[in-house]
Amino acid sequence: MGNYAVFRTPIFDKKLKDFSDQFKKQVENIERQLENNPYVGQPLGTKWFREKRLGVYRMYYLIYEDLKAVYVKMQLADECILSIQKSRQTADFSPQKHKRTS
Repeated sequence: MGNYAVFRTPIFDKKLKDFSDQFKKQVENIERQLENNPYVGQPLGTKWFREKRLGVYRMYYLIYEDLKAVYVKMQLADECILSIQKSRQTADFSPQKHKRTS
């Protein structure tokens, strides 16, 4: 075991049960990497927020240096794009709706 403890979100654990054994093994390999060096992934604007890609999935994780812990969440890459598109479709950007009343 490495210097860091790796924790998954409960949703991640639940979703992971539906995947193949090969995919689960890839996740375990990444988690072992994170135990030894959580800074192996792509930084996302800060040193403590990163991602590792796994096909069309992304493993996002937060690094807690003071606790020597890593908190992992997995998401389909397309889920991010779809949620942004959906919010744009439902948002009302009409000028009358956002008109100043001063």
